[in-house]
Order: sequence, then structure tokens, then C-alpha cells
Amino acid sequence: MYHWIYQISSLIICCTLGFLTSVQAQSNWPSKPVRIIVPFAPGGNVDVTARVVGAAMSKLSNQTFIVENRAGASGKIGAEAAIKSPADGYTLLMGSNSSLSVAPNLFKDWPYDPVGGISPASYLAAVPFVLVVRPGLGAKNLAEVIALARQKPNGLSMASAGNGSSNHLVGEYFQAMTGVQFLHVPYKGAGPALQDVVAGRVDLLFDQVSSSSAFIEQGRVTPIAVSSAERWKSLPQTPSFVEAGISNFVINNFTGLVAPKGTPNDVIQAIQALASQALQDEAVKKSFATMGVQAIGAGPTQFSQVIREDLQRWALVIREKNISLD
Repeated sequence: MYHWIYQISSLIICCTLGFLTSVQAQSNWPSKPVRIIVPFAPGGNVDVTARVVGAAMSKLSNQTFIVENRAGASGKIGAEAAIKSPADGYTLLMGSNSSLSVAPNLFKDWPYDPVGGISPASYLAAVPFVLVVRPGLGAKNLAEVIALARQKPNGLSMASAGNGSSNHLVGEYFQAMTGVQFLHVPYKGAGPALQDVVAGRVDLLFDQVSSSSAFIEQGRVTPIAVSSAERWKSLPQTPSFVEAGISNFVINNFTGLVAPKGTPNDVIQAIQALASQALQDEAVKKSFATMGVQAIGAGPTQFSQVIREDLQRWALVIREKNISLD
């Protein structure tokens, strides 16, 4: 009898020690290098955010955070690689509207459910869109842009980074809310689209503030309105769409760290704590200020809510406008 009691006691002790060791290992995250997968090419807003925040996280934790660009298929390749990695916190996705709310609505075979198939960890940053128009368009405010558009449906050309891109969808959302009709001109990227607005080949573009701010400062494009709830800090002279008369036109492009589904909660909390601390780094603050990006630093609950709301918005726009990538 004592033999069996001893065996049971030993088993309980071993299981308890194993559980404690597992919890301790998780709470010590990160104890080895961490990969942050960016599903786009280097140089864009998502990539820059990953690099500056990752560098600050490395400095704070004394562990290496490696940014890995895996572009292709509208972000599908990199996003799938990140989310299908082991759920241990050592491979993360630098998620954004593109990979968490836009593409999942456009691709029937998107590799994960952006609501139940991921573990949001840290909502890092937000930047609004700004409507910019070419020099000489003859419109200096939103009312004048709308008046020009109503004079001749499809008479104003709207550039975008491509069919189904975030700035394309913002433009479609604007048309749905105002009743105007633009002629959509898709490009292979936001850079070429913006360059053609500067050159006067197309009339307007809904672009991220982080991409257009330098051109606005140089007077090469005219800013009309920003999609933040209030005037954006880096564009104090430009009204919001709400201020200009379009209520509820509040849209931010967000970025944040996402882990595979099933990542332990204490690891998620450790990621959020380190990422939030990294946003206080002076190099991060300087980079965000240069790009016109606002640091957020919110945790998994708020990040999940933001993803859900954005997913629902674009589902409605894509369905009503019958937008397809085929």
C-alpha cells in the first residue's frame, strides 16, 4: 500500500514540477531569438514599423528580434508562414489592415480566420489616410472636390496601389458615402500612384499620411482631408473628413504584432508588455514622428476589437462594390 502511495505522490510531484517548469519557461519569454515576419517588401510602413519596434524590443530584452520580409500574393505567403508557425511566441506576424481585414475579405482561400484563427498580441500604431489631389485640380477643400465630381460622374480619376488595396477600398468607401463616382486607375503600388498624382496624370489618391507627408510638405500635392477622428498631429492645417462634413468617416491603417492561435496567454502578455515598453524608445518615437504615425500600445482585447470592426467595414464595401481580384 505504501508503495502505491509513494508512486502516486511521486507522479503528482513530477507533474507539478513539470507544470511549474513550463510556466516558468513561458514567463521568461523571450529566451531565444524572435522572428517578426513582414508579409511585404522592405521599405513600406509595415516593414519600417517592424524594424524600429523590433530593434527597441531587442535592446530591452537582450534578445535578437529578426525582421523577415516574405512578400508575395498580396501578403498571403508571409502571413501564412507566420500564423502556421509553432504557437510559442518566437514567430510573430507584423499584421496590418492588409493581412487582417482587407485580404481575408478578398481571398476565399485566405489561410486563417482573422477573428478566431489568430492570437492578437499588441496594437502598436495607427496612421490615417489623407485625400490628396494633383496640383492645379482647382479644388482646395472637400466641398470643391465633391462638387467637381458631381459635375461629371467618372470625370475625376482616382489612383490606387492596385485593385483591392487599402487605398482603393477607402476611395470606394468615400464614393459610397458621398454618392460621387471616380474613375479608378489601379497601379502596382502606392509609390507609382502617388508619383502620377504629383505629375498631374491622375487627379487624386487616398493615401496613408506616412507615405504622402513629405510630398505635402513640399507642396507637390494638395491635402484635402484626413480620415482620423480629429486633425492629425503631423498635418495640423488639414481638416478631418468629419470636420469637413462627412460624419463617421474615421479610418485608420493599423499595425500590430500577432501570434499563432494557441499561443499561451502569459506569452501574449509578455509580448504586449515588451512591445508597449518599446514604443517609449526615443528612436521609435522619432521614426513614428517622421512618418506621421501615432503610437498606440494597446493590448490583445482592444486589438481584437479593432480587427473585428475593420473586417466588417471592408466586407460590406467589397460586397456592395463587387470588388474582386480575379
